[in-house]
Amino acid sequence: MKLGVNIDHIASIRELRKGIEPQPVFAVSICEASGADSIVVHLREDRRHIKEEDLRLIREAVKTRLNLEMSTAPGIVDIACSVKPDEATLVPEKRQELTTEGGLDVAGNIKKVESVVNKLRKHDIQVSLFIDPLKSQIEASSRLSVEMVELHTGRYAEAKTVAQKKKRLMELEQAAGYASIKGLIVNAGHGLDYHNVRAVAKISRIKELNIGYSIICRAALICLGPAVGEMKALLHR
Repeated sequence: MKLGVNIDHIASIRELRKGIEPQPVFAVSICEASGADSIVVHLREDRRHIKEEDLRLIREAVKTRLNLEMSTAPGIVDIACSVKPDEATLVPEKRQELTTEGGLDVAGNIKKVESVVNKLRKHDIQVSLFIDPLKSQIEASSRLSVEMVELHTGRYAEAKTVAQKKKRLMELEQAAGYASIKGLIVNAGHGLDYHNVRAVAKISRIKELNIGYSIICRAALICLGPAVGEMKALLHR
């Protein structure tokens, strides 16, 4: 199972004070040296965390694969074609949301999505579609001849009871199997953390999990001690 690490929230911390640190580009080599198989960033239209300058610096720094999460907005598509990430994952985007809510409605917007897919592929960018684990969305994605899909795991992550979790997990397993039959590479992500990830990682048809927020949260705590110690040492020099 491969791991894509989303480093958006390194930039989120920076933006709390509109300062210059921490710089998300510095997270790239740390993640890759620690086993990340790809680096994921989301250039949102409102630029709430990752900026265009960040994206270009990260593109130069990545040694594995760069996966750019992006909307179908023309301006964002133009930037993607200029930066040329290894992979572009098309996601829905709302200005008011805290994080991506649900998958892209490929079936309901097939002409618009097809136009963006074709433009990205002309620039040799592999395309993935972030979709809910539904047969209709998988079939629509397959018709567009994209290389892969990323299944939205949010409903599984948010399930409150054991029964609900089993139901959502079965949906993911069935969707992954159906997408594989359709010839699609299957990735998954959203809301996965250190407590719920193992069950999804056991789904053999899923090749890569994209995880960010929970990793950044854990990093802030497990590295807090060394950071405090380093500052204390500086005070006594």
